[in-house]
Amino acid sequence: MDTYLLARLLHIASALLLFGTGLGTAFQMYLACRSGEVPAIARVARQVVQADWLITSPTAVIQPVTGLWLVHLAGYDFTAPWLVLSYILYALAGAAWLVVVVLQKDMARLAALAARAGTALPEDFRHRFQLWTQLGWLGFLSVGGIIVLMVTKPGY
Repeated sequence: MDTYLLARLLHIASALLLFGTGLGTAFQMYLACRSGEVPAIARVARQVVQADWLITSPTAVIQPVTGLWLVHLAGYDFTAPWLVLSYILYALAGAAWLVVVVLQKDMARLAALAARAGTALPEDFRHRFQLWTQLGWLGFLSVGGIIVLMVTKPGY
């Protein structure tokens, strides 16, 4: 396999894992939180945090590395407007995701405490869940924009 095909394979595979894991864990977390079942929320939140560290984090690093490798191999201008916009969107998605990770860890802790105590979730949990949802939309829309840019390469 030539170098370009290897870089493209790694880039596409990591993009699928990044987006798919993010969508799957977000869906599970959202449904669990909407259920109001504290033990389920605690379990799912813990699993989502694990998935982020085991799958999302490595693919979030692999994406820009393989992306820049592909730009180099394909001979694109690193400052082409469609690439610069994709860098900005990736930074925006990454910043949102970093906050989401902190929120998820805190939500998992709050849910575990409530589950052990047999109490309802604290009000802080609901506020974190709302922010988590908003930042999730921001991240997914940013990644969606990147996908459109990578497929269409406008102006190229």
